[in-house]
Amino acid sequence: MAIPASLQKGLTLPVISAPMFLVSGPDVVVECCNNGVIGTFPSLNQRTTEGYREWLHEIKARLKPDAAAFGVNHIVHPTNPRLMADMMVSVEEKVPLIITSLGAVRDVVEAVHGYGGVVFHDIANVRHARKAAEAGVDGLILVANGAGGHAGIVNPFALVNEVREFFDGTIILSGCLSTGQDVAGALMLGADFAYMGTRFINTTEAMAPQAYKDMIIDSGATDIVHTPAVSGIPANFMTKSLVENGIDPKQLPEHKLDMADEAKAWKTVWSAGQGAGAIHDVLPTAELITRLRQEFAQATERFAKTTAFV
Repeated sequence: MAIPASLQKGLTLPVISAPMFLVSGPDVVVECCNNGVIGTFPSLNQRTTEGYREWLHEIKARLKPDAAAFGVNHIVHPTNPRLMADMMVSVEEKVPLIITSLGAVRDVVEAVHGYGGVVFHDIANVRHARKAAEAGVDGLILVANGAGGHAGIVNPFALVNEVREFFDGTIILSGCLSTGQDVAGALMLGADFAYMGTRFINTTEAMAPQAYKDMIIDSGATDIVHTPAVSGIPANFMTKSLVENGIDPKQLPEHKLDMADEAKAWKTVWSAGQGAGAIHDVLPTAELITRLRQEFAQATERFAKTTAFV
């Protein structure tokens, strides 16, 4: 278990702000990196490949010399017509961390390794983890039960234990991580990084509308529904958002609803993880990271004092 050397520079807390569709942009990425955690965004959050390159230039220009690394998410799937063009930009610009989703391809991994970059891959089950490991990825993002977005259904204890039996690379745990104590718990479980999405939606720099952030504050674990109805792939959405879009949470189909444009659907049908119940405010990213760091220190100190069973 280890964090790649290229990602250790400037890192003061083992946290990655997840790349969230229509939510993560240069502002939140820069604030994350300048405050000691890894910030990421999906290349598709920019409408064109040219715009994606412009975002990379903007981010690089705004990063401090001692900033943590940043990363970009690419959807490695035939339905993404921009994959090759966006990947070419990533290689040319030498993006430090590439996060791949919906497909682990050795050619992509080798292209990133060619300039010294690191590849982490999203997985939701052990079968996908094995395929990604065979493709040569450096790390596996274990999307466990309760995570926002395209979430898995496997308990994090089971997922980490099974994956660690055959994978000795970096493990990044995703699912209901909202506090610094959660970060400490992820490390105790055997992960190297905590992957936090929903918590970073509720930052002032995130591109989510205020109503989205307010709904997260008003939601708890029981207000999250896991369904393929929006995108065709099982994902977690807030019940209230489904209702506001005319979708009955009690009568969800086992397949994608007839929505003309999936991207537009994600704009109004809002995703969140079950960790929303621990989120009660909207903070500047820098303040959130300071709080996470304090909570992490308190949690590790409490554990260090637990000597009765040692």
